[in-house]
Amino acid sequence: MPSEKVYYEVKSDEKSLKQVQHLFDYDPFFHKMMFESKFERLASILLDDAVVGKNMQYFNKPPGISKATPPHQDGYYFMIEPNEAVTMWLALEKVDEENGSVRYVRGSHQKGLRPHGRTNVLGFSQGIADFGNEEDLANEVYHSLELGDLLAHHSLTIHWADRNSSVNRNRKALGFIYYAQKAIEHSKAHSEYQKKLAGELERKSMI
Repeated sequence: MPSEKVYYEVKSDEKSLKQVQHLFDYDPFFHKMMFESKFERLASILLDDAVVGKNMQYFNKPPGISKATPPHQDGYYFMIEPNEAVTMWLALEKVDEENGSVRYVRGSHQKGLRPHGRTNVLGFSQGIADFGNEEDLANEVYHSLELGDLLAHHSLTIHWADRNSSVNRNRKALGFIYYAQKAIEHSKAHSEYQKKLAGELERKSMI
C-alpha cells in the first residue's frame, strides 16, 4: 500500500500501526464487508437514500504512545453538498475510558459545520477551532463498547476520542464511510487537499 494510506504513531515501528485507509481496495474480504453488505444497507436506512461507499479504515490507539483524536466533524473532510453521510465505527475489542472512548456532542449534526483548523495529529489533520464552549461540554456523551458493538454518526456530528492511557491494551476498530447518493463531492478540491496533505506529511517524515 502507498505510504499515504498507512499511518504509524512511530514511523519506524510497525507495532505502532494506527490507521489504514481504503481497505476494500486491497483485499476482497474487506470489499465484501463494505459493498452490498449489512453495513451498506444500514447506511441507506440511516440516510434515507441510496449510498456510495467511500472509505473503509482500520483504527488503533497503541498503549502508551497514542494521541487523543481532536474534536472534528467528518463532513469538513468530505467536501460534499448536501453534507449527508454516515460513519460507522465497529469495535474490534472492548473500548472504555482507559483505552480511548469515542465521544460525541449530542445534537451537533443539526447545527452545521464549525470552523476547523490544522492539527498536529496524524490522520486527523483538521480539528474544530472553537471547540469547548458551554453547549459542547453540556451535551458530551460516550458509550463503553464491547467487541462487535457498532457506533454510527452523521457527517456533521462533532466527535473526538481520548488517548489510550492503558499499559497494555490496544483500541482496534474498523470504520465505514458512506455518502448519500444525492451528496455531490467537490472532487477537485478534495483531491488537491489530499495531495497537499500527503506532501506535507512526507516533508515532515511522518509517512
